[in-house]
Amino acid sequence: MKGDMPSLSGKRVVLGPGEYFASEKEIVISTLLGSCVAACLWDKQNRIIGMNHFLLAHRRYAKSEPLCRTEAGKYGIHSMELLINGMMKLGARRENLRAKAFGGASVMNTGRRDNFLCVGEVNCRFIVEFLKTDGIPLVASDLGGDVGRVIHFFSDDFSVYSRKMGKTTQEQIAKKEHGFWKSSIEKEEVAQTPEIWL
Repeated sequence: MKGDMPSLSGKRVVLGPGEYFASEKEIVISTLLGSCVAACLWDKQNRIIGMNHFLLAHRRYAKSEPLCRTEAGKYGIHSMELLINGMMKLGARRENLRAKAFGGASVMNTGRRDNFLCVGEVNCRFIVEFLKTDGIPLVASDLGGDVGRVIHFFSDDFSVYSRKMGKTTQEQIAKKEHGFWKSSIEKEEVAQTPEIWL
């Protein structure tokens, strides 16, 4: 569905890397994504929504490994479980959950391309694997590519507005994500393009 985005007036929460938010109230949840991924979950029956913003933090990921079983995957699993549990505390039921997923662009140049996945690719692969394994239907997605996104998740109709970033914003988010990615690793050892509704 395409068209003008509704007003962002009213209650709005903006997420940064590593954060999540769940609500049973009328709200818009927004975030800016480069290589990071955001899962937008909702329970239509109980009118509860939630979003997270995460980045798997390891230098390289073997393409042959199931990410949900790797050391890197634990960050994504933790982020998803925090979000799901936060929604369930508000009255959501796991079997009612539906998902839309965004992000995972290749905005950070982390080196060579070989039999290992880059950061954006692994985040995309993880969210698809996790949702499938957990039995949460992925209704829509805008994953991968080489351009970051800004997204807004609306509680009234569970729609997500996604807009690709311009070059200046892209460079800023790549720098910010690289810092987040680098700090996570160390612990372990806006645009001219069309607007999209999903």
